[in-house]
Amino acid sequence: MKIIQDYTEFESVADVIEITSATYIGDYAIRISFNDGHEKLVDFKAFLTKSLHPSISKYLNEDLFKQFNLANGNLNWNDYDLIFPLHDLHNGLIR
Repeated sequence: MKIIQDYTEFESVADVIEITSATYIGDYAIRISFNDGHEKLVDFKAFLTKSLHPSISKYLNEDLFKQFNLANGNLNWNDYDLIFPLHDLHNGLIR
């Protein structure tokens, strides 16, 4: 038996959220702009301060924290050493 389904009627383009720009404001806060027009000021300080893991808490060194870049539409520190879900950043929440 061969089932053939024409999926053209179901075609839709998934909205992919990406970061278009990120600017360090100071005191571990980054202003993030997204490709859907949203802009958030995300404060990472509480997350970094609460973390007991040395691979995360090392980013309390502000010079190291400021060395983020954009990779594949997301914030990235040191070749994916520290990265956050885009959904959380879009909502302004760091967990």
